[in-house]
Amino acid sequence: MNILIVGAGPAGLTAGVELARRGITATIVDQRAGGSTLSRAVGIVPLSLKLLEPSGVTARLLDEGISMQAVKFYSGNDQLATIPLGPSKPKYGYGHILMLPQDQTEAALADAFTALGGTIRYSTAFEGLSQDDGAVAVTLSGGACETYDYVIGADGIKSSVRGALGLDYPGHDLGETWSIADVNCDGWANPEDFTLCILPAGGIAVIAPIGVDRCRVISNTPDALKSLPLPMNITQINREGQFTISVRQVGKYRKDRVFLAGDAAHCHSPVGGRGMNLGIADACELAACFESGDLDRYSHVRHKAGAQTIAGSERVRKMATATNPVRRMIFHTALKTVGASRFLRSKMAEGFLYG
Repeated sequence: MNILIVGAGPAGLTAGVELARRGITATIVDQRAGGSTLSRAVGIVPLSLKLLEPSGVTARLLDEGISMQAVKFYSGNDQLATIPLGPSKPKYGYGHILMLPQDQTEAALADAFTALGGTIRYSTAFEGLSQDDGAVAVTLSGGACETYDYVIGADGIKSSVRGALGLDYPGHDLGETWSIADVNCDGWANPEDFTLCILPAGGIAVIAPIGVDRCRVISNTPDALKSLPLPMNITQINREGQFTISVRQVGKYRKDRVFLAGDAAHCHSPVGGRGMNLGIADACELAACFESGDLDRYSHVRHKAGAQTIAGSERVRKMATATNPVRRMIFHTALKTVGASRFLRSKMAEGFLYG
């Protein structure tokens, strides 16, 4: 069996690793000149760590990453609640979220894939495909045509593979401009915690540790760093940018001999930090379906999981960014109530870790 994977991000690389572990030949192509140098997604949940154990990738991620110890909520600079992580009986064997820049996660996956005999061809763009009952003919950079048994499109929100299949990507775009900053800082108060600050008029600022004295800051305002209500001694700005958010999901993750995974199949807000993890789980499920021969299972199982994650992410985003004074008061009160109850703190922690 010969499979082409389009996209060398976390979903595509995971698919390559998991197929290679099962003795299935896969080639990955990506239009970029090389591996990513951007921090992008930074949280790796327990399920992903469990799924990546057999390949040995998890051991490297744990060695390089930071274990998030708690989630802290603030209203401005007033602390509302602290939710410790680390249950006594952790599901999947892990009681924390691992914080690690995406470029390091991708590097670990890429090294594992090539060690298993896989090939990554950078500077190679996908340009089109046609398929019949027995194969998929793929056109790549420069008009080169190659034939594969199956194709996996893991090429992001603007997926060229999805476009070649003529599949709609229904959903909507959020109206506001979000911003992001990757910074080095000295003496940050919550170096091992995920921090969410609720700002006036529905604004939020999220601070996540991604290395020693290094943080990711995200806000639904045009300037993430200016939005911070808590003091942060920034020693270096590695990257700043703005982005908009789409909430979308393709109707089916498969069309004949072509499959979609990761952001090519679904996208949502970064609130909750589930995007990359959802793609990793897509890839692992798809590889298992290839091994078992039950390819019809993939779209059904992963579409349902994607829909649940999108719904959960949207619930949290809408609560955190509410502009209605009554809804904001209810959210603040609920957080204080959870923070004061050991039982409720435990339940919320389970939601962060395993929800």
